[in-house]
Amino acid sequence: MAEWTSAVGAAQLARLITSQQERTAVPGARKPPAYRTLADGIRLLVLEGRIPVAARLPAERELAVALSLSRTTVAAAYEALRGEGFLESRRGAGSWTSVPAGNPLPARGLEPLPPESLGSMIDLGCAALPAPEPWLTRAVQGALEELPPYAHTHGDYPAGLPALRRMLADRYTEQGIPTMPEQIMVTTGAMGAIDAICSLFAGRGERIAVESPSYANILQLMRAAGVRLVPVAMADGLAGWDMDVWRQVLRDSAPRLAYVVADFHNPTGALASEDQRRAMVEAARSAGTVLVADETMLELQLEPDLEMPRPVCSFDPAGSTVITVGSASKAFWAGMRIGWVRAAPDVIRSLVAARAYADLGTPVLEQLAVNWLMRTGGWQEAVEIRRQQARENRDALVAAVRRELPDWEFAVPAGGLTLWARAGGLSGSRLAEVGERVGVRVPSGPRFGVDGAFEGYVRLPFTVGGPVAEEAATRLAAAASLVGKGAGDSGAEPPRTFVA
Repeated sequence: MAEWTSAVGAAQLARLITSQQERTAVPGARKPPAYRTLADGIRLLVLEGRIPVAARLPAERELAVALSLSRTTVAAAYEALRGEGFLESRRGAGSWTSVPAGNPLPARGLEPLPPESLGSMIDLGCAALPAPEPWLTRAVQGALEELPPYAHTHGDYPAGLPALRRMLADRYTEQGIPTMPEQIMVTTGAMGAIDAICSLFAGRGERIAVESPSYANILQLMRAAGVRLVPVAMADGLAGWDMDVWRQVLRDSAPRLAYVVADFHNPTGALASEDQRRAMVEAARSAGTVLVADETMLELQLEPDLEMPRPVCSFDPAGSTVITVGSASKAFWAGMRIGWVRAAPDVIRSLVAARAYADLGTPVLEQLAVNWLMRTGGWQEAVEIRRQQARENRDALVAAVRRELPDWEFAVPAGGLTLWARAGGLSGSRLAEVGERVGVRVPSGPRFGVDGAFEGYVRLPFTVGGPVAEEAATRLAAAASLVGKGAGDSGAEPPRTFVA
C-alpha cells in the first residue's frame, strides 16, 4: 500500500521551485551547491503547505529534466531531504514528503494560531478581529429569547430560517436590488457558500477564473475540489481589474465560474469601480460564465467620505449571471459562522437540494443572533465598532512598517482588513519561515497565487494596533535582516527573540 495520498508532477514542482528561486537569491552571498538549493526549495514548499505532506514527488530523472539539472543533483537533494526528515522513500512506492518528528503540520490555508501560542507569537496570519462587544453578548441573549418556538421543531432549515432569509432579501431590496426570500440561502460562513456553489457548478476538471492574487483559503478549497484554476492578473497597487485581460481570459478559456472580490479585495484591498463591475458582468454573460461575487469585506469601509459603488449584482438583478456571497465573519465576528448566497430562485433550489448531502443546514441559534442584530440596529452599531478598530489598526501598522521597513512597497487601501506588501526584493517564503522563529507569523505571497506566483510579497492584516503593531514591525524587520543575510538558508536556525 502506497504511503502517499497525492502527487506533484515534475512540471508543477519545477514551476514552484523556479518562481521561488527568483526571489530567494541573496545578493553578494556565497551560492550554495545546486543540490542544497533544490533541497531548501522543496523544504520551504513543504513548510509553507504549498506542497502537502504525504505528496509523492516526481522521479529523480523526471525532475532533473524539468529543471535542466543532472540526475545526480536531484538525487543528492532527495537524500538531503530524507536525512532532515522531509522526505520518505520506499522501493517500488517512490518518495513522498513528510515533516520531522515534533514539527507541527504545515497549514495550507490561513488558520488562526492555537490560543496557547498567542503569548509568544504575534499572529498576522489570520485577518480577523475580536468580537465587537457588547453586541455579541446582546445578540446571543436576544437569540436565546427567540429560540423556544424553534426548539419545538426538528431544527433543520436547509435554506435558512425564513426570518433571516427575509431580512437579507430586504437589505438587498433597500440597496435598490429587488430581492425575494426565495433568492437567499443561509450557509455556514462564506466558505460554506462557495463550497456549495463550486460543487453545483464546477466538477473535477472544470475551469474557474480567479483573480491573481486571490484569497488563499478559497484557492485551496477549489484545488481540493479538483478544478482547474485560471489566474487573471490584478493590476499593480489598487488599480484592480484590467477588463481587457478579463474579457480575453473569459473568451479564450470559457471557465464555468469566475470568482471575484470586488469590495476591498483580499489580499490587495482594491475596490472595483462601477465601470469595472458593469464590464465584468457583461464579459461573464457573453462568455456563459457564472460570476461569483464575494462581498465578505463589503461593509469594512474605512474612509468615512468614500462613496461606495453599487454591488456587482445590481448589474444583473435577476441573478442569471451573478451569484453573490455575503458573510458575518469579517463585518461582525469570525466566530459567527453565518454566510449567505443571493442568486436566481432556481439556483437557490438546486443549492438547497444538494445540501442534503453536505451539512443539512446552518445552526439556528447563530441565525437568530444575526437576525436580531439586523432587526434591532445592533448590526450597524457593531460594524461601526469594527470599522474603527480596523482603521486604527491599519494606520498604526502602516506607520510602523514604513518606519521599520522603509524599502517595502504597498498602497494603503480605503477598506478591508489587509495590506499587500512587496517585501523589498526578499522572498516572502523565507520571511514567513524565519518570522515564526523570531515571533511573528505572516503569510507569504505565494499562498495567494497559483503555481508559485508572488514570491516577493507578504500579506499584513489589520488585526493588531498600538504597541503590538510596532512590535510586529520590529520583528518583521528582524526577520527581513536575517533573510537578507541568508540566515534562512540550509536550515540555519536564527536566534529566537520572543517577547512576552
